[in-house]
Formats: sequence, structure tokens, C-alpha cells
Amino acid sequence: MRYEELTIEGRNAVLEAYRAGKTIDKLFVLDGCQDGPVRTIVREAKKHDTIVNFVAKERLDQISETGKHQGVIAYAAAYEYAEVEDLLKLAEEKGEPPFLILLDGIEDPHNLGAIIRTANLAGAHGVIIPKRRAVGLTATVAKTSAGALNYTPVAKVTNLTATMEDLKKKGMWFVCADMGGELMYRLNLKGPIGLVVGNEGEGVGKLVKEHCDMVASIPMKGDIDSLNASVAAGVLAYEIVRQRLS
Repeated sequence: MRYEELTIEGRNAVLEAYRAGKTIDKLFVLDGCQDGPVRTIVREAKKHDTIVNFVAKERLDQISETGKHQGVIAYAAAYEYAEVEDLLKLAEEKGEPPFLILLDGIEDPHNLGAIIRTANLAGAHGVIIPKRRAVGLTATVAKTSAGALNYTPVAKVTNLTATMEDLKKKGMWFVCADMGGELMYRLNLKGPIGLVVGNEGEGVGKLVKEHCDMVASIPMKGDIDSLNASVAAGVLAYEIVRQRLS
């Protein structure tokens, strides 16, 4: 897959992308632009639940790679998103209890790529990310995942807590990473589990944390107060792996 095709510029190109069924994460439209083609594109965007940003011409010029944006630039997903059901099906096919990694607002594409890579190597059946205030499957994510995106499905959901509630009904447990939690070695992390990792600054949001069954902390001996989000995900994912193996 070529990564350059992720930024789609120009009215025809963007409309064509929608009509071809491409997943478009974000659309940038010239603020105040009311002509027919642009209105059609915005209509398509709303129909497909794309996040639409109305911006000034300077902003479009800044993000444009071709200089020929005609007032519209779309960010398409580098890879197709999976459905949450697909992740559970994968676990079932492998005859394993589901192991999913849920990310609450990871904004750094390098972190997301690294987490997808870890998810693949730790045998997780997929990654779930929220639609808003989080990075999607961009070219940087694809590159950082070192090919793992080809094998590890990523689902994008509107509401993380609602998804967790649905998964709980199917017998899943959730553990989130947080400084104030119980030492991870003391927790029983076996069985169908979802590991929830928060964003780089604030960690796991209050509402998401309330939906978790367990809160795990990673023992830390150093002088700084937290691990990078992708490293924390890796440490906890491998504690889950260790418990599954024992």
C-alpha cells in the first residue's frame, strides 16, 4: 500500500473517494464556501459520519501537499477499520479468550503505531479506538506499526464506554492502567480481557475508568512519574501474556 494517497485533495478526488467507499476520517473545508460541489461533499461527509472542520484558506494551504485543494482536503484511513465483532470472531477462530486493547484518546500517531505493533506481538485480537479526540489510521501510524496493521484489526467506535458495556454482556472484563491502581502482579488478568490505556497526558478518562473492573499500576522506581503510553501498554499486555501462559 502506498502511503502518499492518504491526503486526498480537490473536489472531484474527494467526492470520488466517498463514492468508492473509502474510509475518510476528517474533512477540511474552506469556511463559508457554499458552492454546489462543496455542499455535496459536506453532505456525503455527514452521511458517512466524517468529522468536518471548516477552516480558513491559510490552514488549507498549510496542510495541502499539492497546492490544488480547491477548498477541500480529506484525510483517508490508511487501512480499513474492522468492526468490534470481527475482533471477537478472530479470538473465536483461534480458540482463545478475547484479548483486546482499548485506547482512550491516544493522539500521537507514533504511540498508536507502536501499540498496534505490541498488540500483534502479544497476541491481542485487535485494538479499539474512539472516533473523536484521537488519532486515526494515518500513514505515520501504518509505518510505526512495522506492518502489524496488516494483521491486527483496528475498530473505531463512537462511544468507548457503550462498547465496553456491550462487551461486558459478552463476558469480558476490563483493566485500565493507572498510577493509583493495584500492583499488576497481584491482579488476576486471565480470561476474556480488555486492556484500557489512556492518553499521553491525562491518562484514562474518569467515565472510562469507572467502567473498568480493575485498575492496574505498573511498579516504577525512577524519578519521573509516568511511562510513555505505548510502553505502558506493552508492559501490561505482556503481564496478560505471562498470566495466560502460566
